[in-house]
Amino acid sequence: MISASDFRKGITFEMDGQVYVIVDFQHVKPGKGAAFVRTKIKNIMTGAVIEKSFNPTDKYPKAHIERKEMQYLYEDGGLYYFMDNETYEQIPLNKDQVEDAIMYLKPNDTAIIKFYKGEAFSVEAQNFVELEVTHTEPGFKGDTATGATKPATLETGLVINVPLFINTGDRIRVDTRTGEYMERL
Repeated sequence: MISASDFRKGITFEMDGQVYVIVDFQHVKPGKGAAFVRTKIKNIMTGAVIEKSFNPTDKYPKAHIERKEMQYLYEDGGLYYFMDNETYEQIPLNKDQVEDAIMYLKPNDTAIIKFYKGEAFSVEAQNFVELEVTHTEPGFKGDTATGATKPATLETGLVINVPLFINTGDRIRVDTRTGEYMERL
């Protein structure tokens, strides 16, 4: 059991038969009245985000989320197939479950799949991925002093801003948590 006073970002708990993850929280002590915990919680199965206030003494069962590293294989008809590296079992996931991570994954990349009671609900790409630039406008010599950026399309279809010296065909490292360019390889 976890009490509402112990809520932190990323903690998962069960409430009303659903599993929620804490997206944001704030302990509030008003001048009058009792303290409370204001939160933004996300239903891990549906993706719905709600704001809710809790009494600090409220207790909820903690939800145990299993994380498994799996290999992304391919996309077919809106389903994305991942393979367990130990059992070689393949699981199909739909667009909603892979939405945040799929733009950073190419076939044969590894990803973290999150499971709750054996049911996959979310995909996380590695923190840093290496991708090739498939299209960008050419940069001009001498344009590097301003720190300006330009859009670049990567091999997965993702479009990010890169420095002017990056050209088509370059391999770059991208931070998947922020979606930003890190360095040229």
